[in-house]
Amino acid sequence: MAPPRSSEFRLLVAVFLFLFLFQVMFLPSLIAADRSNARLLATSNGTIGGRHSEEYCAMYDICGAREDGKVLNCPYGSPSVKPDDLLSQKIQSLCPTITGNVCCTERQFDTLRSQVQQAIPFLVGCPACLRNFLNLFCELTCSPHQSLFINVTAVSKVKNNLTVDGIDFFIADAFGEGLYDSCKDVKFGTMNTRALDFIGAGAHNFEEWYAFIGRRAPQNTPGSPYAIGVRSTTPDSSGMRPMNVTTFSCADTSLGCSCGDCPLSNGCTNAAPPTEHEGGSCSVKIGSLKAKCVDFALTILYVVSLSTFLGWGFIHRKRERNQTSRMRPSSNGMDGSDIHPVATQKAENHPVQIWLCWQIYFSKFGYVILSYYYQAPDASPNGRRVQLSIVQGYLAKFYRIYGTWVARNPVLVLIVSVAAVLLLCLGLIRFKVETRPEKLWVGPGSKAAEEKRFFDSHLQPFYRIEQLIIATVPDSREGKAPSILTENNIKLLFDMQKKVDGIRSNYSGAIVSLTDICLKPLGEDCATQSILQHYTSADNCRSAFKAPLEPSTALGGFSGNNYSEASAFIITYPVNNVVEKEGNETERAVAWEKAFIDLAKNELLPMAQSQSLTLSFSSESSIEEELKRESTADAITIVISYLVMFAYISLTLGDTPRLSTFYVSSKVLLGLTGVVLVMLSVLGSVGFFSAIGVKSTLIIMEVIPFLVLAVGVDNMCILVHAVKRQPLELPIEGRVSNALVEVGPSITLASLSEVLAFAVGSFIPMPACRVFSMFAALAVLLDFLLQVTAFVALIVFDFLRAEDRRVDCFPCLKISSPNTDSDKGTSLGIGGVRRPGLLARYMKEVHAPILGIWVVKIVVIAIFAAITVASIALATRVEPGLEQQIVLPRDSYLQGYFKNVSEYLRIGPPLYFVVKNYNYSSESNQTNQLCSISQCDSNSLLNEIARESLRPESSHIAKPAASWLDDFLVWVSPEAFGCCRKFTNATYCPPDDQPPCCSSGSGSCGLGGLCKDCTTCFRHADLNNDRPSTMQFKEKLPWFLSALPSADCAKGGHGAYTGSVELQGYENGVIQASSFRTYHTPLNKQRDFVDSLRAAREFSSRVSKSLKMEIFPYSVFYMFFEQYLDIWRTALINLAIAIGIIMLVLAMIVIDLLGVMAILDIQLNAVSVVNLVMSVGIAVEFCVHITHAFTVSIGDREQRVKEALGTMGASVFSGITLTKLVGVIVLCFSRTEVFVVYYFQMYLALVLLGFLHGLVFLPVVLSIFGPPSRCKLVEKQEDRPSVSLRP
Repeated sequence: MAPPRSSEFRLLVAVFLFLFLFQVMFLPSLIAADRSNARLLATSNGTIGGRHSEEYCAMYDICGAREDGKVLNCPYGSPSVKPDDLLSQKIQSLCPTITGNVCCTERQFDTLRSQVQQAIPFLVGCPACLRNFLNLFCELTCSPHQSLFINVTAVSKVKNNLTVDGIDFFIADAFGEGLYDSCKDVKFGTMNTRALDFIGAGAHNFEEWYAFIGRRAPQNTPGSPYAIGVRSTTPDSSGMRPMNVTTFSCADTSLGCSCGDCPLSNGCTNAAPPTEHEGGSCSVKIGSLKAKCVDFALTILYVVSLSTFLGWGFIHRKRERNQTSRMRPSSNGMDGSDIHPVATQKAENHPVQIWLCWQIYFSKFGYVILSYYYQAPDASPNGRRVQLSIVQGYLAKFYRIYGTWVARNPVLVLIVSVAAVLLLCLGLIRFKVETRPEKLWVGPGSKAAEEKRFFDSHLQPFYRIEQLIIATVPDSREGKAPSILTENNIKLLFDMQKKVDGIRSNYSGAIVSLTDICLKPLGEDCATQSILQHYTSADNCRSAFKAPLEPSTALGGFSGNNYSEASAFIITYPVNNVVEKEGNETERAVAWEKAFIDLAKNELLPMAQSQSLTLSFSSESSIEEELKRESTADAITIVISYLVMFAYISLTLGDTPRLSTFYVSSKVLLGLTGVVLVMLSVLGSVGFFSAIGVKSTLIIMEVIPFLVLAVGVDNMCILVHAVKRQPLELPIEGRVSNALVEVGPSITLASLSEVLAFAVGSFIPMPACRVFSMFAALAVLLDFLLQVTAFVALIVFDFLRAEDRRVDCFPCLKISSPNTDSDKGTSLGIGGVRRPGLLARYMKEVHAPILGIWVVKIVVIAIFAAITVASIALATRVEPGLEQQIVLPRDSYLQGYFKNVSEYLRIGPPLYFVVKNYNYSSESNQTNQLCSISQCDSNSLLNEIARESLRPESSHIAKPAASWLDDFLVWVSPEAFGCCRKFTNATYCPPDDQPPCCSSGSGSCGLGGLCKDCTTCFRHADLNNDRPSTMQFKEKLPWFLSALPSADCAKGGHGAYTGSVELQGYENGVIQASSFRTYHTPLNKQRDFVDSLRAAREFSSRVSKSLKMEIFPYSVFYMFFEQYLDIWRTALINLAIAIGIIMLVLAMIVIDLLGVMAILDIQLNAVSVVNLVMSVGIAVEFCVHITHAFTVSIGDREQRVKEALGTMGASVFSGITLTKLVGVIVLCFSRTEVFVVYYFQMYLALVLLGFLHGLVFLPVVLSIFGPPSRCKLVEKQEDRPSVSLRP
C-alpha cells in the first residue's frame, strides 16, 4: 500500500475509526496507528540495561527521525536536567506533577505537547480523566525519575545514530485501573459514543488500552514511532519500580466530571436511577395456566352470563309451557291463522278489523316509538288499519305517491336524475391526484408536522437518503451469513461506487450528477456513508470525506462491536433537501434518483448476484414512485371484480333460467345500466370535490367504485325482487308503488346509515382516509338517490320490455310465443303472486323452523356470545401501525429493501432534541441546564439523555447525544489549546495543521510559520467558572461553527454542527433553535416506531417541565406515526359515533371483526379504522331488512321471524351476501398486499360475520327478545291520517 501524505490525515479521528473497522484485514500496527491519536514519541539516552535510579533518565534528547518525519529519542542514559524558567513554566502548565529536574528537552516537550493536543478535545470534558491521561505521557517523556520505570529494549540506527526502537514501560496496576475508571464513560459528543472508542480502540479494561497505545505506528500514520511494552512487574534486582502517580477519580470534587461522563460524579449518585417501564401486563396464574387479566375477567363474565341466561331460559320455557297448557288459542286473530303481513297476498272475506301496531324501527339511531296509522291492503275503506312508526308511516306515504309518479313518468325521472349527476361530473375538469406521502398520511394540525416545519425552517431539513445494502447469503447448513469483509467484496464495492459516481441524469436540459446534489458538510466532498470513504482506489488509503464514521452506519449484520462479523455493506448517499418539496432542487434530485434506481436494477444487481451477494436499494422518492405504480398494478384484478359482480347481478336480477324465455326474462341490460349508475355516482362524487379544490387519491379511484358497487348491488336486488313479489294483475305503477312501500323505508335508512358511517370517517385526521371517507359518503348517497330515481325508472322500462316480450339487450326485437299464458301461469302462485323461489322457500320452510327450535336458540346465542367475548379479548392484541411493505406492490424492489433494513441495520433513525429559545447569557443558568461536561447540572438535558440511553429497551435511545454546546465549551476552554486560537489582531487562527498555518502542499507542518504567534482565545481567568460571558459566547460561536475539524482539534463544529444552531437573531443572547443529535435503537416493527415516538415525547415533556425550557423531539418518521399514538381512541370514538346508541347485533359484528383482525395480524391504523367505521354502515344492511320485515309482520315472534326470513331472507342472502362475496373474493388475487389484507381479508370477514349475525343470530334474538306484536284490534278512527297501500 502506497504511503499517503500527511495532509491526507488532517482529521485523525476519521482515520482512527476507519482502521479500527478493518483490524481483521490489515496489520495490527496499522490499526493501532490509525485509531490512536494520543500516542507519544518517547526519548532516551540510556542504553539497554543501563542505570536505573532516581534523578536519572532512560532516554534524553532526539537523535533522528523516521522517513515520515516522526522523531526518535536517543537511547542514552543521563542524569536529569534542570530546565530554564520558560521551559519549566511550559512543563508545569501541561504536567503539574513534574517539578525540579526533567528528562526532556524543549524540542521533546514541544513534540509531546503537539501530540497530546490531539487527544485533549476528546477528554477535556472530564478534567480528572484528562489529568490522569496527561500524567501518563508526562511521566513517560519528562519525569526526572524516568529510568526507574523505563527500560530501553531495542535500538535502531538512523543515519549512523542510534535511536530508540522499543521500550518497556512499567506501570502499577493501581494507576492503570484509576486511569481507565476515570475515562471509561467519557463521551465524544460529535459521534455520540465513548472517547475510548477513538483513543483506546474501544478498550474494555486498562490492559487493552495499554496494548493499543503500545503498538508501533507504520509509516505516515499517527502514533508512537517505536514499540512500548507496558509491564506491571519490574525485573528482580533491577532497582526499578512501576510508575504509580496518584490518579484522580472522576468523582473528585476538585476535578469533577459531569454525570454523563462519570455516573459516580458528585450529585449523580443522588439522582434517581433509570427505572424500566413496566413492559408486562396484568396476568393471572392458575396452576400451570397463565392468562391475561382481561381474558380471565371475560371468561368469568361469559360463564356467569351464560349460566344466568340458561337459568332464565329454563324458567321462561317452563312458564311458557304452563301458560300454553292452561290457555286456549285466542280467537281474536292473533294466533296467526288469519293474519297476513302487509306484503302478502290478499285474503278473501276478512272481517273488518283495525290493527294498532306500535312500530319500533331498528335503525342506526336506536328505537323510534312514534306511531302512525295506515290502512291494511286488504281493508275496505271502513276496514282495518295498521299503526306504523311516524318515520315509517311518512316514508310509506311518500314512497306510495312517489312510486306511482315514477312509474308513470320514467323518462322524465331518468333524464333529470342522470343530468344532475352529469352536472356534478363537470368538476372533473379540476381533477388532481395527491401522491406526496406527507400530504396523504399527515394531518394539517399534526403536532409532529408542526415540529417538522419548525425544524426545517430554523435548522436544516433532514437530508434525502439514497441507499444500497449489499449482503452475503446465509449458509444453508449453519444458517449464518459469512462475513462480507473480503478483498473481492471490497473490490466489487469499488466497482459499484464508480458506477454510482458516473450517473448522469438529465433535468430540463442540464446534466445532474451525484456531486451536484449530495450533502457536503465540509463544502468539498460528498458525505457518503461507506467504508470506502477513505479510499480513492483499492490500493491507496486516504480520507475523502473528512469526518468520523459510525461503524453501524456502514456495516450491518454484526453483534455488539464485532465488526469483523459484519455480513452487509451499507452505503448511504445523503442528498441535499429543501423545505419546498416542489422546487427545482428537489426535481433535480428526483431525476438523479430515478437514474440511480435504474442503475441498481440493471447493472448493480447483476454485479452483486455474480458474486453470490444480495443487493437491495432505495431512494428518497422510491415510495412515492412505487405508490404511483401500484395504481396500475391491480387494474386487471379490479376490472375482473367488476365484471364478476356485473355477471352475478345480471343473473340474480333475472327470473329462474328457462331456455324458452331466458332471452326475455334475463336482466343483463338492467344490471349493466345499474353498474353504469354506480360509476356515475362515483364520478359525480369525485367531480363535486374536485370542483371545490379537494385533491383525490389513488385509492379512491381503485376502491370506491368497487365499494359503491358492492353496496349498490344490494339495493338493486332488493328493489327488483320486491317488484317481482307483487301480484302480476296489478299495473306496473301499482307493483312499483307497492314494492317501494315494502322495501323503500329499509333501503332508505340502511343507505343513510352507510352514508353516516362513511361521513364519520371524515373526522379521522389522516388526510388520505379523511378524503376517502368524504368521497365515499357522497358516492353512496348519490348511488342511493340514483337507485330510487333512475334505477326505478329503468326497472319500469325493463318490466315493460319483458311483458312485451322484447329481447334483453336488444329491446327493439320482439318475440311472439304461443305459450305465453302457460309460461306465465307456471310462475304464478295463489292470487296471481309469483311463486317464491327455491331460496325463499328454504328460508321460510327449513331455515326458520330450525332456528325456532329452543335448543338451537340456546346453542346459537351461546356460540355467538362466546365469539364476541373471545373477540373482545383478541381486540386487545391488535397492534397499531401500517407496515410499509403492505402498501407496496408485492413485486416491488422495496419489499426486499425493507426486509434487509430490519435485518442488517444496527442503529435506528437519527433523533434530535430541539431546544427553543436557549438563553446563553451570563445571567441565565440554561447553559448548565443543557450541557453535560464538568460543572453542568446533574439533571441537565444531555445528562438525562445519557441516562435514558442506559435503558434502550424502554427509551429507544441508543446512545448519548452529540452536543454542539459541550463541544463548543471544550473548544473555547484553555485546556484545548489547539482549538480556539486568535491572531495578534484578535481574528480567528485555525489549528496548526490547517491553512494558512499549514500549506496543503507541504510535507509536514511545524510550529513556526504564519501562525507561530497565535495564542489561545482565553485563559482561565478570562472565564467565569469555565463558562464564557455573553459577549464571549456571541463572538466565538460563529468561529466554532466555521472551524474545520482536524487532527490538532477534532472539536471543530463545521460540518458536524452546521445545521444544529440557528444564528439568526442570536446576538440578543437567545438562540431561537438548536438541536442535539442522538439515535434511536433499531426499529424493526411498527410498534417499535410508535413506542419510540411515545417514549421520546414523554421524556421531552418531563425534562421540559423540570428545566422550564421548551424542548421537543424530532425524527424524520415522527409525522407518519403520530396518528398511532391515539389510534385506539380515534377508533373507539368514531365507532361509537357510527353505531350511535349501541345496538347488540351491530356491536357484536364490529367486535368480532376486531377479533378477526387480531387473528389475521391486521394492524390498527387509519385504513383499518375507516374499514371498521364502514363496517357499521355495511352491517346495517344485514340487519335492517330482516328487522324491518319482522316489525311489519303480524303474529307471535316465531311467526314473524318465519315471515321475515321468508320475505327478506333470500334477498339478504342473494342480494347482499353473495354479491359482496363474489366481488371480494376476486381481490385475493391482487398483487398489492394492502388490497389483500385491508380489503379482501377484512371485507370477507365482514361479509361472513354479517351473514351469520343477520340470518342466524338476529332471527334467534328476535324470536326470544323481540318486541311483542304491536297490532291489536281497535275500532277505526276516521280522524287519524290514513295512507292507502293500493295504487
